[in-house]
Amino acid sequence: MVGVSDGPGPRRVAPPGQPVLSLALASLLEEVGAHSGAVYLLRPEEPVLEMAVMAGMPRAFAAPWERVGLSAPIPVAEAARERRLVWVSGEEEMARRYPRISVVLPYPFALAAAPVATERAVYGAVFVTWPGAHPPQLSDRERDHLTAACERLALRLERAAREERPLGREPDVLAVPVSGVAGDLGTVEAARMVSRLPYGLMSLDLHGRIGFANPAACELLGRPAGELLGTLPWVSVPWLNDPMYEDRYRAALMSQQVTSFVALRPPGEWLSFRLYPSTTGLSVRISRARAVADMARGAAQAGPGPSRLVTISQVLGLAGALTEAVGVQDVVQLVWDEVAPSVGSQALVLLRAQGGRLHVLGHRGYPDAHVVRRFDGLPLSERTPGTQALNSGVPAFFGSREQLERLYPDRQETPDGFAAWAYLPLIASGRPVGTCVLAYAEPHAFPADERAVLTSLGGLIAQALERALLYDAKHRLAHGLQQALLPHSLTPPPGIEAAARYLPATHGMEIGGDFYDLVPSHPLAAAVIGDVQGHNVTAAGLMGQIRTGVRAYTTVGQAPHEVMSSTNRLLIDLGTDLFASCLYLRLDPARGRAVMARAGHPPPLLRRPDGRVRVLDLAGGPLLGIEAEAVYPTTEVSLAPGAVLVLYTDGLVESPGVDIEDALAGLGTLLADVGDQPLESLADEVLRHSAAARQRVDDVAVLLLRARDDA
Repeated sequence: MVGVSDGPGPRRVAPPGQPVLSLALASLLEEVGAHSGAVYLLRPEEPVLEMAVMAGMPRAFAAPWERVGLSAPIPVAEAARERRLVWVSGEEEMARRYPRISVVLPYPFALAAAPVATERAVYGAVFVTWPGAHPPQLSDRERDHLTAACERLALRLERAAREERPLGREPDVLAVPVSGVAGDLGTVEAARMVSRLPYGLMSLDLHGRIGFANPAACELLGRPAGELLGTLPWVSVPWLNDPMYEDRYRAALMSQQVTSFVALRPPGEWLSFRLYPSTTGLSVRISRARAVADMARGAAQAGPGPSRLVTISQVLGLAGALTEAVGVQDVVQLVWDEVAPSVGSQALVLLRAQGGRLHVLGHRGYPDAHVVRRFDGLPLSERTPGTQALNSGVPAFFGSREQLERLYPDRQETPDGFAAWAYLPLIASGRPVGTCVLAYAEPHAFPADERAVLTSLGGLIAQALERALLYDAKHRLAHGLQQALLPHSLTPPPGIEAAARYLPATHGMEIGGDFYDLVPSHPLAAAVIGDVQGHNVTAAGLMGQIRTGVRAYTTVGQAPHEVMSSTNRLLIDLGTDLFASCLYLRLDPARGRAVMARAGHPPPLLRRPDGRVRVLDLAGGPLLGIEAEAVYPTTEVSLAPGAVLVLYTDGLVESPGVDIEDALAGLGTLLADVGDQPLESLADEVLRHSAAARQRVDDVAVLLLRARDDA
């Protein structure tokens, strides 16, 4: 292997100028029997992996991932940040674990990614792929070879960095040049033999370019050899200009499996193409498909130019990432993590159009936040790059500072320190949403294909941002409603200390029906906790009505069982289809007692002054809102000074895959260990300990009550 020896003896060092990474990758592919792979290097002072060399496949296959953020959910980034080998056994596992890759490369292949790292630093990562026929497990031999090769390469990179000879991008491996002549097949007699075959034969290199075509192939394709050699079939043959046909070529190379398709040569002749792949290219057999004249598919339509599967793949991959964004800050972070590295941008600002002005929603990459504030509050009527792009709906690209200054000599909006910019208008459903500004540290040419990709990305970002703005607006509304319905403070009676916590679920609108309250009344006081079915405005509104009803019934002096019965009838009279659980306590700290009534609610926990904890087995009735004549028996429990009552909703103890009995046992153990803490600290510990509360699949309400001896 390049760089270091495998055992005792003199160290073998690559001569100056030798492509270290290319040789290391080619040797690794040979050792593990893989058919393609790539080496990524971690950029200094930047959490971005850049592809330095690729082997066995055209670099275009990995175009969406030539530059990836270290936090990206793809195997090579995962291997680097977690410093471990990542194995993906095939197409199904890829779709399950890394759907973004599966959308772009939906072919059967196995992949392994490994970090290139020493004990002191991570220098990058490597991935290699095998055909889909690879066994579902990575063999010990393959694993050992892959790990050892990456370790040797890491040592080589470490030595190069120490000697201030950083390694960078190198020529890709196995990029076979176009031959351009049929004689390359071998002897003259071999060429003559192939030319006499009644079916077409054609060879493609790894990039899909035609290197040989026999006379039968030229006749079937309807093009002379001179117009075919060195071209892509889907470019030089108009009726093959359909992304599906290029997709078959990509599928054959990725899977290393024989692939076939049929295509209609106008006006009515069907041809069969059979692709035989290898690690150096493909052999294609072309013949007349006599049995498909009545196939139920349309003819391939000629397009205006070559298909652009690379850019389509790039947009698909990034679109998959943007669908994961929920709030506005998620969109900002995903654009930074996914879009900016892929297009080479070093900074971004996301702007929103509101009230006739631009407002900064978020930014990344600017060392001085003061610079970004120049964007905030800009009237849309001012002539600046950002406002012009949004008002016209046309993106603006400035490859250098000179270009920008020529059109916008004042350029109050443009931050200092960057040399090129792309201003992408964010238009969703025909409405201007905002502007995305991508900044580049160096002058940057924007060729036509890159402009097309960036324009498409602007549309995807706009849709994601529109969804996120709506989500955030609903969240603020829901949060405000929730806070209005819950008590702003707790006023416990003498002899009682109280603390409460509420956590909304993290999905949907983050609003629900969980509630708690302390109701002062003379001479006693009451505590209540409950959970209305659902996570929406209806549930929250009903929760507010129940809480108000409980307060009213308590104030008029009803006993605990009467409060529960009255609240049950109230819920039924409201005519709602929702149910509610509830636990109601009448507190008498002077006597050291509490009387409880329960309606389908989880039982409370009691920590005694001596530290022992038990789940209170209370008698109870059905959920509120089910049966008008339901009876709710009461239970009296001792509440000695120092005792702690833990009231909670089911979101604290119920989570997928966890038995509720185990969750309650764990909560009891925690209370026994730390239950003598101050109540506010104990409330935080209860939430921190709960796996269900961390997952936040349901609302969580907790009310803690401690009896004191000053009643």
